[in-house]
Amino acid sequence: MTPLTGSQRKYLRGQAHALAPVVRIGKQGITESVRKSVNEALDARELIKVKFIDFKEEKSDLSRRIAQETSAELVGLIGNIAILYRENPDRDMRKILLPAPSSRNESSD
Repeated sequence: MTPLTGSQRKYLRGQAHALAPVVRIGKQGITESVRKSVNEALDARELIKVKFIDFKEEKSDLSRRIAQETSAELVGLIGNIAILYRENPDRDMRKILLPAPSSRNESSD
């Protein structure tokens, strides 16, 4: 998947607004079961929220790590909630249609 543009990230943040967090990071941190839960949720939904109950000081680094380990994009970090997106590889199973990148030179944030 090509990196998301700024406008695509903004679109996804808007789509995530009404979503409830489906994975919570507690005192055990990022465990194998957390990775599995994130992967399953991304497979089913493409766009998810992950809430940090603990590790709030490390949430930025941990969010990037979760995204990297699950081949997802970190769309945003709002408060103690990370927004992750991973496009379904099967076109017929995709739930989210991203807006096309604009024609002007737009950098991803």
